[in-house]
Amino acid sequence: MGQAYKRVEEGGLMMEGRILVTGGAGFIGSHLVDSLIELGFEVVVFDNLTGGRRENLSRWLHNPKLRFIQGDLLNQAEVLSLLDGCDLIYHLAAHPEVRVGSADPSAHFRDNIQATFNLLEAIRLRGWRGRLVFTSSSTVYGEAETPTPETYPILRPISVYGASKLACEALINAYARSYGFRALIFRLANIIGPRSRHGVVADFIRKLEDNPEELEILGDGTQKKSYLYVSDCVEALLLGLTESYTDILEVYNIGSIDQIEVLKIAKIVVEEMGLGSVRFRVTGGVDGGRGWIGDVKNMLLDTSKLRSKGWSPRYNSEQAVRRTVNEIIKQGQNKLKG
Repeated sequence: MGQAYKRVEEGGLMMEGRILVTGGAGFIGSHLVDSLIELGFEVVVFDNLTGGRRENLSRWLHNPKLRFIQGDLLNQAEVLSLLDGCDLIYHLAAHPEVRVGSADPSAHFRDNIQATFNLLEAIRLRGWRGRLVFTSSSTVYGEAETPTPETYPILRPISVYGASKLACEALINAYARSYGFRALIFRLANIIGPRSRHGVVADFIRKLEDNPEELEILGDGTQKKSYLYVSDCVEALLLGLTESYTDILEVYNIGSIDQIEVLKIAKIVVEEMGLGSVRFRVTGGVDGGRGWIGDVKNMLLDTSKLRSKGWSPRYNSEQAVRRTVNEIIKQGQNKLKG
């Protein structure tokens, strides 16, 4: 087991209590729930199942440690009742698709900003004084110098998704300082692994399943980013159990220590799927070879702050991609439509 697990087992700050996970039936959320229940915590999952799936929690649905509530953070009345008995909140509920913002910006406003505001209002109205962990995104930095530290002086997102995540960060900071709770914000690189239904790896598998002779690649193929396997991400998120919370708010980057190009990912997916000669059709993209409007072409986070806490990823970007393709195929999750 990793360092985060060891800190909990060896007398970390939170050994018992009930934990609320919004978006807990989603990709990252369900893997986090797996680990929390394995560690012995009672977990309340709140999810509207628009992006998440009940089957992601199938191993726990009849376990008394899990309470699953299908509901929506946009319903303020439902949110108010969630905080009872919960000492820690992992807030992962969000719209997962980065690209949708260019076509429908209201989706990110509603599912990210409004939903987070409603949760924070519930915290205020209930006088809750626990700890909040929020999963933000590397997209809040926009086109930044790499590797990008948490202290990067200019946060200038170029996508509506990134802007919505930055707005959530600002709201959490203001509410924590105004109403007396403490918070951790994690800015995530591209997280991949089993149960994922979004992002370049899932897209490539879906496209090759439909047409194993040709693969469309959005952009010019030179986009270069950090990819982290989901188990490494979850181990970092478990810092929320053990962090001392001496400051009202702390920010950590989560990502791999290297990058990989989109064309390389395409070749890996083809190879791991055991396909023969596949034609790559590069679209050329927009705005200098981006895959879509708002696509950050070069991303690598400085994770030294998190690594100083004892965390380090087991897999680099290429290993994460290969493992993800194999896991999706093995688990029969390559039917990603819907």
